[in-house]
Amino acid sequence: MTAISLPAQPGFPIGSLVSARGREWVVLPGSDPDFLILRPLAGGDADIAGVFVEEGVAHATFSAPDATDLGDDRSARLLRDALRIGFRASGGPFRSIASLAVDPRPYQLVPLLLALRQETTRLLIADDVGIGKTVEAALVAAELVAQGSARRMTVLCPPSLAEQWQTELQAKFGIVAQPVLPGTVRRLERGLEYGQSIFERYPYTIVSTDYIKSDMRRDDFLRAAPELVIVDEAHACVSDETGAGGRGRTQRYRLLKDLAADAHRHLILVTATPHSGKEETFRNLIGLLDPALRDIDLAGETGRRTLASRMVQRRRADIREYLGADTKFPSDRATDERTYDLSPQYRTLLDDVLGYVQGQITDRSGSRVQQRIRWWSALSLLRSLASSPAAAAATLTTRAASAGTSTEQAADTTGAALVLDLMNDDALDVADAVPGAVVDDSPGSSAADRLNDLRSQALAIAQEPDAKRRNSLDTKLALVTATVKRLLKDGFHPIVFCRFIPTAHYLADHLMEVFPKAVVEVVTGELPPEERAARVRDLADRAGTTNKILIATDCLSEGVNLQHDFQAVVHYDLAWNPTRHEQREGRVDRFGQPRDVVRAVTLFGADNVIDRIVMDVLIRKHEAIRRDLGISVPVPATSDQVLTALLDGVMKRGATYVQETLELDLPETRQLEFDWQSSAEAERRSRSRYAHHTIRPDEVRREVEAMRAALGSPDDVAGFVATALQECGGILTREPYGFTVEPTGLPVGLRDALGQPAKAMPFYRDLPAPRGAAVLTRTDSTSAGIARYVLDAALDPALPAEARPARRCGVIVTDAVTTPTVLLLTRIRASLTLPGRHGPHTQVAEEARPLAFTGKPSDPQWLARDAVEILLAARPDHNLSPDIARNIMTGILSALPTITGHLNQIAHDLADSLRDAHVRVRTAARGDRAGALGIRGLSVEPQLPVDVLGVYLYRPAHPKTGATA
Repeated sequence: MTAISLPAQPGFPIGSLVSARGREWVVLPGSDPDFLILRPLAGGDADIAGVFVEEGVAHATFSAPDATDLGDDRSARLLRDALRIGFRASGGPFRSIASLAVDPRPYQLVPLLLALRQETTRLLIADDVGIGKTVEAALVAAELVAQGSARRMTVLCPPSLAEQWQTELQAKFGIVAQPVLPGTVRRLERGLEYGQSIFERYPYTIVSTDYIKSDMRRDDFLRAAPELVIVDEAHACVSDETGAGGRGRTQRYRLLKDLAADAHRHLILVTATPHSGKEETFRNLIGLLDPALRDIDLAGETGRRTLASRMVQRRRADIREYLGADTKFPSDRATDERTYDLSPQYRTLLDDVLGYVQGQITDRSGSRVQQRIRWWSALSLLRSLASSPAAAAATLTTRAASAGTSTEQAADTTGAALVLDLMNDDALDVADAVPGAVVDDSPGSSAADRLNDLRSQALAIAQEPDAKRRNSLDTKLALVTATVKRLLKDGFHPIVFCRFIPTAHYLADHLMEVFPKAVVEVVTGELPPEERAARVRDLADRAGTTNKILIATDCLSEGVNLQHDFQAVVHYDLAWNPTRHEQREGRVDRFGQPRDVVRAVTLFGADNVIDRIVMDVLIRKHEAIRRDLGISVPVPATSDQVLTALLDGVMKRGATYVQETLELDLPETRQLEFDWQSSAEAERRSRSRYAHHTIRPDEVRREVEAMRAALGSPDDVAGFVATALQECGGILTREPYGFTVEPTGLPVGLRDALGQPAKAMPFYRDLPAPRGAAVLTRTDSTSAGIARYVLDAALDPALPAEARPARRCGVIVTDAVTTPTVLLLTRIRASLTLPGRHGPHTQVAEEARPLAFTGKPSDPQWLARDAVEILLAARPDHNLSPDIARNIMTGILSALPTITGHLNQIAHDLADSLRDAHVRVRTAARGDRAGALGIRGLSVEPQLPVDVLGVYLYRPAHPKTGATA
């Protein structure tokens, strides 16, 4: 690198090269005439520094290669690939892609393209469970930020998902977001200025929807809310006009309506269950994107097309092999049902409870409100008894939550929220508490004495100290013991889902005793979200050979990713809403699961009428529809009435149900099944509408191919990493998943890039991969570190030869050419200015371009890009002596200045093509309105001269007569 004086060029433009502090840098956005933000020429974001111009900053040019720095064809390919893979500021239309630590799959670009076609992004991402909606939403957000369309961003989500969002945004997208939760607010507020909001002080935040929705906090949030908002689990934030779902859901909906009222705010809604079965609720959801959508004709072609411009909804089958990219999901979910019969002791307890329940609900004394309270209390007791004796005992000592209600509607609303697994519960965080069955707890009352007797019976089973004896008293416990034992033997780490907190602890204590060598952890709603995440993380980090058992309530059934460490789900308690079952299984059956087959085991009592109703009316029908469609279809809203009607019949018959045949084929159940099948057909049609056909595959393919041409394809990365490691002395062993490398003989700098591994390090071709393994993608930190090392070493001739796998010069004799051909590895830097709502936004853009020509440098004949790629793949025929090669290369390098004008023209042509790509992506659906929507003002200006990193001569192995080198 050489410092030069360029008086005709004012200042230091973004993207230009400068020399300062004894090294060379690229000028970054944020610089001003007196103070420059600089990144080392081959450095990363961690190396960025600020330098005052008065320190002695000077313009610089990239030094030409040295003829003595000779390599071969492999060193040429290594340098080219290191250059591409190491880029974090590609000039393509997706400004964020090059700097991300995630390699988006082609199908994940569809929501991004959809978003960029809107002046203000309003998007509903409703892909199936486990497809990667978090990545899709974050990809859109990162792009809007990178383009300058948004400066601040908030993610609204359940508190249990805040840490997961924080980790995903920082690790994959480089966005450091502050969680705004009850436990973090005071700390964040300590750094505020007078009158300043958290959301003004911190540009990126992750906010608990339930925390911020309250009347005392929402106004401050609305005043300072960012211009970009992502709403996770959006289905839980929308209510119908009746306010069904409770006050919490109504507050969330009101908050979102107020946020959406700002027509300039970007809004991304994320949910796997956009349609709960209630048409009005779904219309309210899409109405947040645009009020006009609420009243569109969803059955008509025009309405479907209108919604499809703002909604993407796909099944796994839609994207598994999208554009030829095989996205690996588990190929199968092996489901199994296992039954148990109640022990004589448990049967006696159940009969006694049913006798008590029968008396409670047939008692016509008191007001109608008191009768409804007794009804819900009775059902609460039956539900907890079906779960475990520990849950039953806790319920028998807990006052019914509905006991304090004053109206019949309030009693039904409170009772249903605590007993039924409604998908519109205010929060999963409190849904696992025992519901309570005590109505009259006055001392000496006959009801209190009866409840105490039942509680003693339940405790006698729950507190049995001997594990074998406990198994015989609670046969459900014996069944789960055998089930977990089989799963562990087959190499599966299971998650056992329970309905109630006491059941989870009861089960955990038992499994710790019967599996003393396993690691057993329990996570319930008792813990704050941060502690839940910490416990799961600690369990996951245990040695891979250790048997792991996670026992959880449904506080972990939604949104949490557990697929990297667990491969099986056991439903210890039946959910009374089958969508909850699907959500539980979705924790392990999702993208990133290393196992090809995951398991799901459902336990239920063969002679327990409660379990039989739920299994026959709900769970089995849901599973049949899921297998038929490949997706989960929410149960119709009428299921709650059907279920409670059937259970009401059981409670009124009391213990006599043992002698009676349960009648499930009632008009109500037949109507429920009909409605469910109709919903399934409607869902099938919906999926075909929004799968997503407004973005054609060829449009996505064009952008994917352009992106990979600039940044390298997965095959390029895999070949580069393997070659670089071998060239530096690494010993590779091929494996079915990729390869391992023995790091002992590698140079110190390269071992640093690998994280100083102490043993052979595995490299996987693609996700999913186990913890600690590197993945052969350009966004993997290990692959990026290797690319950085190769490029740095090539530019540092002081390093010993064995530590420099790539060289900047070479003469390659090959029969792939018939005339001498010069290959140049170039880096073209440009300043890219994008129009934005906050004014022009200028960024650095870089492109690595291999260029090749034949003929004299004064009159070069440039090869097409396809021919250049073929040239890079050429194999040598034989070697020249170093002296001859050095002499030839000296002559070529001395002639390079004569092609400077040609290189400058290529840089201008590339700048024009990059601008066209940006315009194309943004105007595909905007038509003539493009100028009015902000395309006017977009510019790409090359920073000259072009950097020439490598120069290689490909010489014919059998030259024609008259051919010269």
